Amino acid sequence: MRRYWLRAVAPVLALLIALAMPFAADAAKKKKQPEPQQFSRTETILGWINDYRLKPTPERLPAAFTAMREQGQFKEIEQAGIYVGFIAGVLGANPDMAEKLITEMFPMPPHDQVVVVKAIAYSGLADWKELMGKFVERMPARKVIIERYLYGKMQVLRDLPLESPIAVDANWGYYFAPGSAEPIQRLVRALEWSREKNDVEKLTIGSMVKWTLAQNASKDNDLLRYLKLSLPRQPDNISVPLTEVIEGAETFELAQIRKDALTAIEDLKTKGPQNSRNFAWWGQAGQTVFALGCVAAGVMGQVYMGVPCVVGGALSNVALKYLAPAQ
Repeated sequence: MRRYWLRAVAPVLALLIALAMPFAADAAKKKKQPEPQQFSRTETILGWINDYRLKPTPERLPAAFTAMREQGQFKEIEQAGIYVGFIAGVLGANPDMAEKLITEMFPMPPHDQVVVVKAIAYSGLADWKELMGKFVERMPARKVIIERYLYGKMQVLRDLPLESPIAVDANWGYYFAPGSAEPIQRLVRALEWSREKNDVEKLTIGSMVKWTLAQNASKDNDLLRYLKLSLPRQPDNISVPLTEVIEGAETFELAQIRKDALTAIEDLKTKGPQNSRNFAWWGQAGQTVFALGCVAAGVMGQVYMGVPCVVGGALSNVALKYLAPAQ
């Protein structure tokens, strides 16, 4: 009788053991997983931003925001575009978590609240105005800028002209969050300016966009694939520089893009009208724009393609001169 019982239950026991094994393996795997790295250094934050779209962890945004704030990344809002855009992208990709994530960012000084206001407005959420309204009482010092966004007197990210210093960086930051195609579409449209013949500022922005697209696409296969798919739909004034971007990314011959940009800018500076020779604008430009190449390449605090990456996501005046023609 005992042997019969064993023969009867043996298949059931075997089945239960087989079913339990995956759960045991999962439990062991979870046990072995290291704790997330703390955001104690700017390099850690930039590394997290770089890898985020491959493995989203939106629940870590409040901690990252606090670290950004404590490390002084928001001292110059115009140079914090990559962070503003990234935060906006995380909020936009997580509508069910957005209010909770913002709540956990508080408390913060009034100056840093500007980042939250902009991130909500740039998020692209269908109900971003309602979301903004929920935090008005917590940000009384930011009443003016909040009202300007709510009443359409300040532009959201999709309408922000790329001539604005913060715009290029913010669009890249947004892309680094959900890997959304929309900010890349806006940047691709600015490639037209890389062939600009009359406006130095537009030529500079277009050259920045061209260089960062090639730089990041050389390290990001999804981005490169998207650029290739979008190429047949582009008009000639965009398809020509976009083809050069794709070729540069695939061959890693990025130096030619820089060389062409330098030549074009120098030529326009020399031959253009007097009002196009004023390069004071360079000092006001979004200095984080070239840091994006460092983020995408995962090179923190090192020299990559001749561009010195500076802690904080912003670049030094030396880096600005990387693409700026000689005075």
